[in-house]
Amino acid sequence: MLKGFREFIMRGNVIDLAVAVVIGAAFTSVVTAIVEGIFNPLIGAIFNAKSLDAAFILELPDGAELKFGAVLGAIITFLIVAAVVYFVFVMPINKLKQMQEAKRESGIEDASAPVTELDLLTEIRDALVSGEAKQLR
Repeated sequence: MLKGFREFIMRGNVIDLAVAVVIGAAFTSVVTAIVEGIFNPLIGAIFNAKSLDAAFILELPDGAELKFGAVLGAIITFLIVAAVVYFVFVMPINKLKQMQEAKRESGIEDASAPVTELDLLTEIRDALVSGEAKQLR
């Protein structure tokens, strides 16, 4: 029972997920500080309010309020987070993958590139096909 739990915890993807959650929490605080410290005051100044939470408030007859500014602030926060994630993480990683794939297709071997499982399986297959499998033992 404990062996299965230990194997589950030690899987690479579980640890990667834990790291992603911690980095995501730290990243969220940075983006929140940027939005609340820069964008909200700028937009609030445009609409003569301290922050977006105090802008575009529509008071209803029964005393309730519709806070359109708060919704606008949440949309801006989402767009900033999406832009940062895309331009800082997704785009560079995709570019790196494209460059590695282009090198792999052209036959150029990069000594600094990590050996992947696909590379190892290809070497084993090639060794088996050429009859070198006896030498591998």
